[in-house]
Amino acid sequence: MTQKLIMYFEPVIQEYKEILEKNTPKGFKMCYWEEIPENERQKKLTEVEYFLVVSSVVDKKLIENAHNLRHIQRTGIGYDNIDIKTANKCGITVSNFPTGNSVAAAEHAILLILAVYRNLININNDTKEGKWPLWKYRTKSYEMDGKIHGFIGFGNIGRETAKRSISFGTKIIYYDLIRATREIENAYSATFLSFEEVICKSDILSIHVPLTPENQGLIGREEINMMKKDAILINISRGGLVDEMALYEALKRGDLSGAGIDTWENEPVISNNPLFDLDNVVATSHIAAGTIDTFVKQVKGSFNNIVKVDTAGKPDFVVGEQSKSQERRCCR
Repeated sequence: MTQKLIMYFEPVIQEYKEILEKNTPKGFKMCYWEEIPENERQKKLTEVEYFLVVSSVVDKKLIENAHNLRHIQRTGIGYDNIDIKTANKCGITVSNFPTGNSVAAAEHAILLILAVYRNLININNDTKEGKWPLWKYRTKSYEMDGKIHGFIGFGNIGRETAKRSISFGTKIIYYDLIRATREIENAYSATFLSFEEVICKSDILSIHVPLTPENQGLIGREEINMMKKDAILINISRGGLVDEMALYEALKRGDLSGAGIDTWENEPVISNNPLFDLDNVVATSHIAAGTIDTFVKQVKGSFNNIVKVDTAGKPDFVVGEQSKSQERRCCR
């Protein structure tokens, strides 16, 4: 029996490849874009029925050249790297997998908060250089306890982050275009406020929304200027949501206490990004969901969705024009 091909577009390390091969559903076969010679890629594209994508760009040309393509499966949440319009035009469904990375991303958000609040990177560097900063950072270090943690976006990752945040004693406020149910609000002791109120009242402001054309630059100069002077900003969503230059200027002036940033306007980030010069910025390389646990969950969930397409033609978590009612957008 002919096996149906799933094309994986990311460079794949051996450990990840073993997980992919181990979990590939019966009747399907994996092929790896990066392992196919360039002069053979076009032919292979015409044989593929499913795309499995992490962060690689799936553009119009790629979609239109995959003549038998039925479905594009994103392993995570954000899908701004996929040409949804072209896929919809070609009758190809696109799905994300919004639950697989929630725990890892939430843990990373808390990690960034604590690292910024406790000057972890600076103390680590000083200590390793033979210094002993016993008192140096105490007047600039803070506890989460008693702070107001504001959320822009209160979906899966936002709620998982809130669950962890309240265990540190924070008060949760949030804004989302889709207000949570009363049961969810009660579970997290969360208060729904307007976008502006969340910006103004938060000691910790974290962003948990996908990047869409509607919310590009969601946190710009005006919003940053509305924040408390001792507030910190955490972004583990998408870099295009935050005006990096406005953030840099506010941090440089002392109009904002600090920032933890995992996602950037341009990735990979160039080494002369001015934010890298600031001691009150903790930077990571879009790795909030980067755990082996997450990868296993995402692979299994993505394969399950591909099987649903193959057997019933109805995938879960459809995004784009084919499922506007399901798409979560957060913009002003």
